[in-house]
Amino acid sequence: MNHKKSFWGGVITGVLAAALIVSGVFLGQSVWNLYQSSRTQETAAQNEEDGVSSNSVANAQTMNKLQVLEDTIDRYYLESVDEQTLEKGVYDGLVEALGDPYSTYYSSEELKELQDKTEGIYYGIGAYVGIDADTSLPRLTGIIEGTPAQESGLRAGDLLYKVDGEEVQGLELTQVVSKIKGEEGTSVHLTIIREGATDYLEVDVVRRKVESPTVNQKMLDGGIGYIQITEFDTVTLDQFTEALAVCRGSGMKGLILDLRGNPGGNLNTVCDIAREILPKGLIVYTEDKDGKRSEYTCDGTKEMKEPLVVLVDSGSASASEILAGAVKDYGIGTLVGTTTFGKGIVQRIISLSDGSAVKLTVSNYYTPNGNNIHKIGIEPDIEEKFDSEAYYNDGVDNQLNKAIEIMNEKLGSEQ
Repeated sequence: MNHKKSFWGGVITGVLAAALIVSGVFLGQSVWNLYQSSRTQETAAQNEEDGVSSNSVANAQTMNKLQVLEDTIDRYYLESVDEQTLEKGVYDGLVEALGDPYSTYYSSEELKELQDKTEGIYYGIGAYVGIDADTSLPRLTGIIEGTPAQESGLRAGDLLYKVDGEEVQGLELTQVVSKIKGEEGTSVHLTIIREGATDYLEVDVVRRKVESPTVNQKMLDGGIGYIQITEFDTVTLDQFTEALAVCRGSGMKGLILDLRGNPGGNLNTVCDIAREILPKGLIVYTEDKDGKRSEYTCDGTKEMKEPLVVLVDSGSASASEILAGAVKDYGIGTLVGTTTFGKGIVQRIISLSDGSAVKLTVSNYYTPNGNNIHKIGIEPDIEEKFDSEAYYNDGVDNQLNKAIEIMNEKLGSEQ
């Protein structure tokens, strides 16, 4: 590794200074002596010169230790090391030290990928993924038509045992998705468990650009409209209003809104969609660490008059819970399914001058009645556990059937 001094100088004077948390590194006595000497000499003077508080992580003592760690890695580590990888590890490590799974550092490349995703574009295989509650294995919950996943023969209901040879049982959903996604033209190897198969299925899928719709719509018997929202991205509002207009144009008498497996998304987007449904009043409010309250309201001009049933489950999180919580608090619809995930906090992406960014948890959110559902979730009005065997073997969605039953009762009582 060349130019180490200039590299670490750039760290302290650049856009973000951070500490790398390292455990289990053995320092040779001579290197440790070098560190001990460097930390006791000129530290206070250097901190004053750099304008950095001695209580800050980004002080001269930390920079000296980072330099020693890099020298030690360069001297003893078996493999070659890329400086940019080490630098990113510094930034990742600082944010990861918060112990918050929702706070993340993004390089400029990762930020661009995130922005593409919120616009309904990403590079992957074209499958929706959830976590199976019984096995803790990722399950393909849906396959987008015309995508590599469909072309490779993957099916909704398939369980992922390994991704590129690594077992994925027990991983967070975001970790699994990051392993599946990748650069266009690259291949990912999936080891699949399929109902009825006597052995694992080994499937190679070539990643490519996928334009993922976040809203699906259809009409069911009896004038019941069905709209599924898979995520709240910047494109979702237009897709939802179009789907709602199509349902109404087809003679919709009542709406089933499916938020199952929806992990959330953009706060402004879910509030805009709530304004297509809710009466006048509060949608949600947030409070930051200083107690500052921000309110998101609805003027009620587009309040939905048709009966409403909302499907939820343990995969309904964050923005999904904002919408479901408001529907429940106002009593304008019936929630059917199982208790939601329980993510009652809000993140903000803060852009940095070099094109990178950091996402931090900045506030709690509360439903209109003042409920914070973090790590609690929202209980449905009518509990209906999902029968995965019936769904993946026979195509029977018992939760949707229950929602249809309730909607028919609502429509019958109005006649």
